[in-house]
Amino acid sequence: MPTTLYLILLTYVRPAEEVAAHLEEHRAYLRRSIAAGQLIVSGRRLDDGGGVILVRAASEDAALALVADDPFGQLGIATHQVIPFEALWNAPAFAPFLAPFAEEESTPGGWDASG
Repeated sequence: MPTTLYLILLTYVRPAEEVAAHLEEHRAYLRRSIAAGQLIVSGRRLDDGGGVILVRAASEDAALALVADDPFGQLGIATHQVIPFEALWNAPAFAPFLAPFAEEESTPGGWDASG
């Protein structure tokens, strides 16, 4: 059975100065999401227009709740588009990220939450 993952596209809607002023709050949110075993990978878009986050969550509602915790969204700095998709093909090294999700799980596959 395929695993559902969620691609989250962030689009900045405020000036770069406001983004920079709240970047550490956003990074703390990302670190918490890694520690919770939800965030797989994230980074800024090369066009400087926002960011991309790949998460796994127990449900779409859980993914939306994760998005609701992002200070960038709470402060009106970025909008979030959540795109659910079925992970049908993957490299063998990616398999630990596709394991069934458990709410009590923490840092699957040896994720480094210190980043």
